[in-house]
Amino acid sequence: MVTTLTSREFNQDTSGAKKAASQGPVFITDRGRPAHVLLTIEDYLRLSGGHMSLADALAQANADFDFDAPRMGGISRPADLD
Repeated sequence: MVTTLTSREFNQDTSGAKKAASQGPVFITDRGRPAHVLLTIEDYLRLSGGHMSLADALAQANADFDFDAPRMGGISRPADLD
């Protein structure tokens, strides 16, 4: 099911637009012309071939990642300034 909303309608009912996106793409128009498409992340990944860059993943509003960088011990040495 495809839904079309004006930019104003989208701004006034964002949660409704998100609900509609769970049923299919939501086209958002600007001055009567399609300007944006709202998709669920599942639909986006399916259309994009299932690849998401690290930057895209971190840019998500609900991104919650634990990352412990490994410590690189014993590989550094003092700089030779001679």
